[in-house]
Amino acid sequence: MNQASAHTPAGLTGAAGRQHSALDRYLIAADAALRAVWGDHVATRPCPRPDDEGAPLSDVDKREAAALMRVNHVGEVCAQALYASQALGTDDPALKAQFEHAAREETDHLAWTEQRLRELGGRTSLLNPLWFAGSFAIGLLAARAGDKVSLGFVVETERQVEHHLDGHLARLPAADAASRAIVRQMRDDEISHADAALAAGGSVLPLPVRGLMRLVAKVMTTTAHRI
Repeated sequence: MNQASAHTPAGLTGAAGRQHSALDRYLIAADAALRAVWGDHVATRPCPRPDDEGAPLSDVDKREAAALMRVNHVGEVCAQALYASQALGTDDPALKAQFEHAAREETDHLAWTEQRLRELGGRTSLLNPLWFAGSFAIGLLAARAGDKVSLGFVVETERQVEHHLDGHLARLPAADAASRAIVRQMRDDEISHADAALAAGGSVLPLPVRGLMRLVAKVMTTTAHRI
């Protein structure tokens, strides 16, 4: 197994499409959880960097940028949980492959945000195990509701993340070109994931469900900004 695949939930269907037993699949999912929360993540793409990073940030700007990038890192931990659980919950090999591909791109985001947090002197959220567990449970519920609902959940999640990242581009310190470059690439990838899920047959979720998802996301982002 190469370094990149070692840190994603890929492989739930096994080599050459071989189907694992239910126990195997849950063990693979548990391994994905351990790696997502505590592993060292290796990106398959270079970390986006601006042409000119400008002057060094002030301590105040570093603290604010680190808090925002910690929130983005939490989002990527949740994305690993969601895609792992949804890949686990579908019997469609093509859909599993789609979820696993998205998870590999989200692993890039995880690695990039970790790298930027280190550069800013920040830390990841102390509640990452909780964020992963909750997101995994939600993703599995969506998967059990059927593939169209599961794909619709991806569409709504990624649209909300796109909106959230737009907000961070407005809130990041003006001088923090490095964080902005990462967030812009993350936003582009999330748009692509939403479009792919919609094209694959994702259904529109009921308005109350979308509202509940926004509320949960608000609680998570507000808490992660501090803890």
